[in-house]
Amino acid sequence: MARPRKPLLSTDRIVSVAGRLVDAEGLAALSTRRLAAELGVSGPSLYNHFRTKDEILEAVADSVSARVDLSMFEDGRDWRTALHDWALSYRAALRDHPNIVPVLARGPGRRPAGLRVADAVFGALVKAGWPPDRATSIGALMRYFVMGSALGSFAGGFVDDEAAYDPADYPHLGQAHLLADRQEKIDERAFETGLTALLDGLAQQYAQVRPTA
Repeated sequence: MARPRKPLLSTDRIVSVAGRLVDAEGLAALSTRRLAAELGVSGPSLYNHFRTKDEILEAVADSVSARVDLSMFEDGRDWRTALHDWALSYRAALRDHPNIVPVLARGPGRRPAGLRVADAVFGALVKAGWPPDRATSIGALMRYFVMGSALGSFAGGFVDDEAAYDPADYPHLGQAHLLADRQEKIDERAFETGLTALLDGLAQQYAQVRPTA
């Protein structure tokens, strides 16, 4: 009688299953024991690919960074348009995987995809004429803004119970109970409003940096 085949174990499969687990249940749900059970393998077999759980989380985070579109920095778009389009792609990747954002927020470290993102943004800004120190600050600023937007929903933070917003206590929140039902639209509009304001401010600074540009 043929012995049952064990599921093939690979780095990509470990990262994929770990990512699904984090997406579904959060960072606290991931352990090497739980992950091994999900994969149908013994726990020690994971250590042939990753030394620690933190290394697995770093790989999951990097797989999300790899989803961010960087083509706008290579196809001739001006720096402002490129930053705008990249921010939308960046936010979309984080919005689809919000539970891994705290790991991404630590910075790229040694993660290859994360470093490619940082390199593309910095390189495009310097090429456009921003001084390197300003380019570094802009990259950090964009990261703060996008990651902050992915950590939670403003509209989703309100309940749909009108009684929770008694006008005697909150005279300006009479419509707050409607926000949750319009969460996606409100959050998208808020992000676009903030992004436009941010880029407008940078454009004014750029005019000072490159007055003839």
